Amino acid sequence: MIKINQLNKEFESRVRLGIMSVLMVNDWVDFSEMKALLEITDGNLASHSNALEKSGYIEVKKEFVGKKPKTSYRVTQSGREAFTQHINALEKLLGK
Repeated sequence: MIKINQLNKEFESRVRLGIMSVLMVNDWVDFSEMKALLEITDGNLASHSNALEKSGYIEVKKEFVGKKPKTSYRVTQSGREAFTQHINALEKLLGK
């Protein structure tokens, strides 16, 4: 039996679910690639990635390539664990 409060509130948004899903199977993903994969706006990606970073679930790397800024993301160990627990709780809720 699962209680609904076992689901992680940080992953309720479809954008955050998408970000975490992409990062669970990739090492580093840059801003442009993530934006294209999820088909979201710059602002949406920026705000949701900031929230996940504040929670300690993702790491954000900002650097310059030539004269252009480049932002990349990767999942942290605690993010990997939290997301795995969230997915397991969802599967239990669905009876799988």
